[in-house]
Amino acid sequence: MPEIALQTAAIAGRFEAEGWRLRKDRTKFWAHVLIDPIFNDQHELIGFAKVARDLTERKLAEAELASSEAQFQLIVQSVTDYAIYVLNPQGYVTTWNAGAERINGYTSDEIIGENFSRFFTADDLASGGNTHALATATRDGRFEKEGWQVRKNGTRYWANVIIDAMHEDTGTLVGFAKVTRDITE
Repeated sequence: MPEIALQTAAIAGRFEAEGWRLRKDRTKFWAHVLIDPIFNDQHELIGFAKVARDLTERKLAEAELASSEAQFQLIVQSVTDYAIYVLNPQGYVTTWNAGAERINGYTSDEIIGENFSRFFTADDLASGGNTHALATATRDGRFEKEGWQVRKNGTRYWANVIIDAMHEDTGTLVGFAKVTRDITE
């Protein structure tokens, strides 16, 4: 690998990579490495300049975040008593859990990319219920209501619906988290 790195730097003008490296004490660290060739006035290769930046903390934080995200997804997908899914700012479904499939009857392949208005009754749609729900969540941060929802097969169920607005750190609305529970019984 060291020979390949030096050959690449000499031919391409730079070698850049990230990977595990060993310290003198044989402990590992994640490094971002740059190797640039050094030429004299006659354009003869006389050496290399190498910069290695220790990114171990970032790499470990990324691994921890990935593990945390995987755990969160496992939790969300394991919940079957609640439909938990995400809508984009326009109300289109972007994620779908097993509970949403059980309650509403749609598989994720059938519903992702579709507007959440399909869960509203004709009367609610006629009165702008879907638009009101997102507008309220956008304005107040949250919308909550009990009412009739419609399954894929056309049957109705009485639902408790919560829609929370999701914002980036900058305050930009990125979508909505929607949690629905079938409380018909």
